[in-house]
Amino acid sequence: MECVTALLWFIGAAVLAVGEMVVGEFFLLMLAGAALATAGFSAVFDFPIWVDALFFLGTSVALLLGVRPLLVKKLHSHPAIEGTVAELEGKSAVVTQEVSATAGQVRLSGDLWTARPIDPTEQYPPGTDVIVAQIQGSTAIVWRQP
Repeated sequence: MECVTALLWFIGAAVLAVGEMVVGEFFLLMLAGAALATAGFSAVFDFPIWVDALFFLGTSVALLLGVRPLLVKKLHSHPAIEGTVAELEGKSAVVTQEVSATAGQVRLSGDLWTARPIDPTEQYPPGTDVIVAQIQGSTAIVWRQP
């Protein structure tokens, strides 16, 4: 009987793990872990099913209160971004593709950025040194140094 009970707990763990793939909140994953632990417990010890249920309950609570918060914090935290785009304003850049009102590219702090002139009537050929006036989305608005 212990092998059948262990197999049922294992199947329950698999079903909960599949459910976690749909939900993605780590709640069902903690229950799946508890069910898997209970399957092992049931396979080793020949206790009645209510003891297995108590073991599952205790393991579930431990995982939900102990592991899940750490997992959610770790996986949902965003890495710190080095600097901000505001720090790029005022920096010099070099035009790599002609900058005009419709197209252009500059090398700014080692990265290539889409660029537009601050004055849409101006054009800057490749190799021109420019200053970043502002960043709009992923586009550097630039002007030529006097």
